[in-house]
Amino acid sequence: MKRRHFLTLAGSSAVLGVGSPNFAESSESGIREPERVLPIAHDADVVVCGGGPAGVAAALAAARKGVKTVLLESGSCLGGIWTAGALCLLLDHANKPGIMAEILERLQKQNGLPDSRKNSGTCYEVEAMKFLLEQMCIEAGVTVQLFTQVADAVTCNGRMRAVITESKSGREAVTGRIFIDCTGDGDVAARAGCGFDFGRPDDGSFMPMSLMALLTGLDAEEMKPFIHKPQALLAEMRRCGVEPSYRRPSLWYLNDHLFGWMTTHAHGLRGYDVRELTRAQMTTRAELNAIVSQLRASGGVWKNLCLAATAEKIGVREGRRIHGQYTVTEQDLREGRKHDDAVCRVTYCVDVHAPKPLDPGQSSIAESWRVKPYDIPLRALIAKDVEGLLLAGRCISGDFLAHSSYRVTGNAVPMGEAAGNYAANRIRPAASTGVTASDKK
Repeated sequence: MKRRHFLTLAGSSAVLGVGSPNFAESSESGIREPERVLPIAHDADVVVCGGGPAGVAAALAAARKGVKTVLLESGSCLGGIWTAGALCLLLDHANKPGIMAEILERLQKQNGLPDSRKNSGTCYEVEAMKFLLEQMCIEAGVTVQLFTQVADAVTCNGRMRAVITESKSGREAVTGRIFIDCTGDGDVAARAGCGFDFGRPDDGSFMPMSLMALLTGLDAEEMKPFIHKPQALLAEMRRCGVEPSYRRPSLWYLNDHLFGWMTTHAHGLRGYDVRELTRAQMTTRAELNAIVSQLRASGGVWKNLCLAATAEKIGVREGRRIHGQYTVTEQDLREGRKHDDAVCRVTYCVDVHAPKPLDPGQSSIAESWRVKPYDIPLRALIAKDVEGLLLAGRCISGDFLAHSSYRVTGNAVPMGEAAGNYAANRIRPAASTGVTASDKK
């Protein structure tokens, strides 16, 4: 029988984890569960938490350098907002080499990219993306574990040592040498004790979430006037008596029978609070169903409209911005700053979605302006407060306006790739094909 391992830390007198609720102590203030020692499910060189675009790239980069890599994902598939979130659209990806370019090339070969002549942006089919990301991780030797929620982080003497997970297999520990937080909301870093910022600093307001949907029953030719044309689509929806909460509704062509759709905003709800997240998911799903029903009732091009699917996960634009060794700021964007330890070059605009509900006629975009292409430095991916912890994706260190620009997935992928490479190089320098200035620090 395979020997079981358990989580212990030298110099720690505390027993980690909780045990059977049969022996729990209750009081008016809450329930105290008995302590227990947790089994170690995995012991890896690099532990990546979150299997979205940043997490997959981080895991691929690390594993391809020969280090033992575990990728933990809370959902049923890899890809995050790309797949469970049904985004269907890639943003700020065109100038990104490496894994981002590889994903596009392989999607093209697997017929996962719709006809580019029918979209003004780069769209993809969700199921093709799910399958491809799994294939790539298997090929690279990444140990993938789905349906696994990171519940807590374990530190010792200021360094990350393990994450505590909850799954069908119960409460377990995953130990590692370096951890990469790709959860989007900085869940791991927050539980490890890292400082973070959230929202606009002057009033605490923050951007709304949006639930994506897939539509069928539409004629591709009849939809041409509305594909990637928010103003025309909004005018058509208003003609049918529909006033969407997102005033720049978007329709994307996936194939002659399937379209991607974004037309909702959930205001004033935080994506890292489970009760508020639940409310956002349910209210936007209700809105989508109501809109579809009303459009279909209007007849014409909408007479056969059908809501094929709503996303498993609502799209969260804004979460915790974890404090790093460098903070990307508005000035970086205005000056087009470059860095010796750059991991990617961002070209996406400042894109602040209105934090509060709007009156009819108001725009859903509160602030938008073009940036001078700027660098994300590796230092913004290194947690300031805890050793052995890296960040990738929208939870890196930045201010409110900078985050509204770099948060899109075309930038998350190279951030993840850089974090994975950096982690592997720190663990096994011989695996490195080159050492950056930051690697020497």
